[in-house]
Amino acid sequence: MGSNYEKIIRKNIEKAFSRPAGELENALCADRQGESFCFTAFGEECRLSPYGITLSGRACNGPRGLLISLYGVHAKTDAVVLEPFKAFKELPDSMPYYGAFSSHSERILVPHVLHMQKRRETIKKALGIPDQQDRTEGDFSLLLYPFPKIALLYICYMPDDEFPASVTCLFSANASLFMPVDGLADVAEYTSRKIIDLVHN
Repeated sequence: MGSNYEKIIRKNIEKAFSRPAGELENALCADRQGESFCFTAFGEECRLSPYGITLSGRACNGPRGLLISLYGVHAKTDAVVLEPFKAFKELPDSMPYYGAFSSHSERILVPHVLHMQKRRETIKKALGIPDQQDRTEGDFSLLLYPFPKIALLYICYMPDDEFPASVTCLFSANASLFMPVDGLADVAEYTSRKIIDLVHN
C-alpha cells in the first residue's frame, strides 16, 4: 500500500499529464524524452513521467516528489522573472507558513554560513545555472534554481564582533506562478537542506 505522499503524487501526475504535452514541456522548462520530461530539480536530474518521478535515477515518492508533482500541475508557460526578488512574507497568503519558512529555510542555515562561504562554488555548481554573474548582496549571496522556473536568492552575512551570522532567502518575482505558496516554503526548506548536504559532504 502506497504512502499518503505517493497517493497525492499519483493524482498530481495525472493532472499534470492531462495538459497538452507541448504546454507541459514549456511550463516545466524541460526536455521531452518519449513520454517523460527531464529537468533539474534540487540540483539533481529529474524525470517526470506518467508512471512516477525519479531524482538521479531513483524513485522519488516523498516530500521532494510531492513538490515536483506540484510543479508539474501548477507551472505556467510564462518565463521566469527574477527581479524584484520578494521576501516570503510578500507572497500572497504566506503568513500562516512564515514561522516554519523562517525556521526551516533561513535560520537552519545560520550555523553553516562559514562553510557556505568556503564552498559557495560547489553550491553554485550544483544548484545554480552555468555562467551566471555573481551577486553582490550581503557579505556573499547565492542565486539558486531548485526548479528551472523558481529561483531563490540567499543573502548571507558573516558573524562579526557586533552581530551574529544571518541568512535571508528571497524568491524570484513571479515564483508564485509555478508553485502554491505553501509549496514554495517547502521548496526553500529542501533547497536549504541540500545546501547543508553540499557543504558537509
